[in-house]
Amino acid sequence: MVKMTMIARVTDGLPLAEGLDDGRDLVDAEMYKQQVKALFKNLSKGHNEASRMSIETGPYVFHYIIEGRVCYLTMCDRSYPKKLAFQYLEDLKNEFERVNGAQIETAARPYAFIKFEVSQMSSRLTSESRIYADKARDLNRQALIRKWAPVAIVLGVVFLLFWVKAKLW
Repeated sequence: MVKMTMIARVTDGLPLAEGLDDGRDLVDAEMYKQQVKALFKNLSKGHNEASRMSIETGPYVFHYIIEGRVCYLTMCDRSYPKKLAFQYLEDLKNEFERVNGAQIETAARPYAFIKFEVSQMSSRLTSESRIYADKARDLNRQALIRKWAPVAIVLGVVFLLFWVKAKLW
């Protein structure tokens, strides 16, 4: 599940937008925000080897993508699928660029785009990921039934034969 999302300009590490999604009850939320800000500062110094990366931190994982001069970062539970996290970041990037694209370079103060609805996007992602998880669970259940149904039938027949044999003797 997505806990926190932040967007920052890579050239100077300036935070542009933030959203605490499912992280309102997050213990040590401030510590994780400080880690993100330190990461943004490192990225602004040119320490960005990859444009797409995942970094483990405690029970969570930071996933980020860098596109143009902007870093889109989200913090998720370790169990959250990486593919969904990066899809969320791609959707976030597209929407953020569509709404604020021309103003990104001219933003002068932190959180200049705080009105951008990061939380709404991650809420949609959370509901979609629950749907995918339910479908995956159903597929796994069906696969187990297909795999083990013949064994269960054979065992049932064997037990039935032993039971009939015991009753007749």
